[in-house]
Formats: sequence, structure tokens, C-alpha cells
Amino acid sequence: MKTTHALTLADAKLIAAAAEAEAIAHGWAVSIAICDAGGHALWLQRMDGAPLMSAAVAPEKARTCVLSGKPSKVFEDMVNNGRFAALALPVVPLEGGEPVVVDGSVIAGVGVSGVKAGEDAQVARAGVVALLGSATSSSSAAPENAG
Repeated sequence: MKTTHALTLADAKLIAAAAEAEAIAHGWAVSIAICDAGGHALWLQRMDGAPLMSAAVAPEKARTCVLSGKPSKVFEDMVNNGRFAALALPVVPLEGGEPVVVDGSVIAGVGVSGVKAGEDAQVARAGVVALLGSATSSSSAAPENAG
């Protein structure tokens, strides 16, 4: 039996708070989404002034990271470099999504939308770094048994 890690609601709140703080520090209004290892929503927030569409795009960026185990920018780069077959994949090929990887396993995805792509990614990374920097606490990424 393999032991895996699972993101808790407390973890999602920590990620979201750090991502929001990064956005506020730069004067950016964004939507922040966090999904679990199955691609299911754990958290979604749209900051005041964030584009309406960003609340739909951010969760898909997060889901892209869980499905692939890679930042969503990988797929944007594929399309931009002429690998148009990437458009047939069940992913959103837009920068701004980052996977949360613990012990080599993807346990969650963080998606941000609302500003320039690189800025979205910067906000998402701030959330991931906040969690992984605190991964030594017992509440972060709680282990669960997977059959």
C-alpha cells in the first residue's frame, strides 16, 4: 500500500492567502483557484476588480497542472512553438497554473488568472512556495493511505 499526501482545507487557505498577498503587493486583481489531486475544486476566489472570466479560467489552469504534473506554461509554450496538437489535450494552454508536488507526487494545482500570464504564474508560485515552505508542519499535506 502506498501512502500519499492530500491537501487540506487549511493548506488551501494558506496557499490562497499567500497568493492573494502577492497579488495585492503588486496591485493586481486576480482569481485564485486550488484543486486537489483529482482536479476537484477546493478553493476559488475572485478579488475585487478581477475580470469576470478569470473565475472560470483559474480553476482550469489548476486542473491542467494536476492532470499533467507540469506548470500550465508548458502547454502554452508547446502551442506557441507550433505543436498545435496540444490544443486537442484536455488542458488549458495558458501560463498561470502551478502544480503542488510533495515527495514526487502531485497533490494539488494552483491556478491564477486576471493579469498578464507571467504575473498570474508569479502569484500562483507564491502560493505554492508558502505551502512547501511550511510542509514540515504536521497539518500541511496530510498523509492518507491510497489503495
